[in-house]
Order: sequence, then structure tokens, then C-alpha cells
Amino acid sequence: MTKIDNNKKELSPVDRKELSERIEARFKENMNRHKGLEWVKVQSRLFGLEANTEKLWSLHEMERTGGEPDVVGYDEKMGEYIFYDCSAESPQGRRSVCYDHEALESRKEHRPETSAIQMATTMGIELLTEEQYRELQKFGVFDTKTSSWIKTPMDIRKLGGAIFADRRYDRVFVYHNSAESYYAARGFRGSLRA
Repeated sequence: MTKIDNNKKELSPVDRKELSERIEARFKENMNRHKGLEWVKVQSRLFGLEANTEKLWSLHEMERTGGEPDVVGYDEKMGEYIFYDCSAESPQGRRSVCYDHEALESRKEHRPETSAIQMATTMGIELLTEEQYRELQKFGVFDTKTSSWIKTPMDIRKLGGAIFADRRYDRVFVYHNSAESYYAARGFRGSLRA
């Protein structure tokens, strides 16, 4: 995929076509993630005449940073498809980040370039919650070598902590760490409604 102007938040026709093909292939290869949903309806919603260009841009950013987004559900009330990052390991292009801006600013030295919350906000996506992370793990085996920051409850964050999750020994574990910590094997997974 080509690099795009992040301020424009609109895809070129070539990038739209390439994104559509990638999402379609992933959708068809992983039907267990979206039983009862049809690609033609997803395609119409995402890439049809009334497509939301900013949501497409966000989906492209999920793909560009290694998230391998896929449909994991449909909210009938809101009329939105729900996408999660479904890459086997935490997305490569989103690793080595601390939790949020406050954590980033608190580091005196060896600061990472950005934080998970800042990056997600820029991309137009949300970090997975603990519940969503556990739901994702029902669709396959994820984060066996990496870990992913997940949305941290405010009471934990106010005390300086943040939470992350991974899968080890065939179980999902949720841990805590100081919010300013960052590791080469820890990124974050996001969700998008479109």
C-alpha cells in the first residue's frame, strides 16, 4: 500500500481497491470470525457510494501498521460492522509505545516516539478493552510471543498503572505495568466500527 497524507484522511482509488481486496480475502479466509455475515453487504457498506472516507482511512491505517483488521461482528442497532486487529502477534507497526501521553511526558529519558492512546486516536480507532481482547482470543490464538496494551480503567490509570494482555500456556493473561513502560514486543490492538 502506498503512503498517504495523514492530514487528508482519504484514500486514493488505487488504495481503496487494494484495501478492499485485502479485507475481502481475509474475510473469506476466516469465516469463523463472522458467522452469518456476508461479504457483499460488508463491501457495500465500506466501499459503496456512501462509504465513510474517514472510516476507510482508519481501516487502511490498521492494515498499514500490521493489524490485519477483520470483521468480528455487526451491531444491528447502530448498523455498523465491528473490526478488530487480527494479526497473530501485536501489530508490528505499533510496538515500543508507552500507554498514553501523560506516561510519555513523565519519562525523563529514552522516550518512545509516541503512545498507544495517541497513536490510536490519530488512526481513528479505539484500544481493545479486556472484554474485547478475550472475545478476540475465541477466534484464534493471538499474542503468544508479544503482548498488547488494552484500555485501562481510570482508577488503575490514576494510580500510574496500565494493563496489557497476552496468551501464554493456552490461557489469556491480563497484567499491569507502569504506564510509561514500553517494550519491543508490546504494541496495541484496536477496534473500529464502520
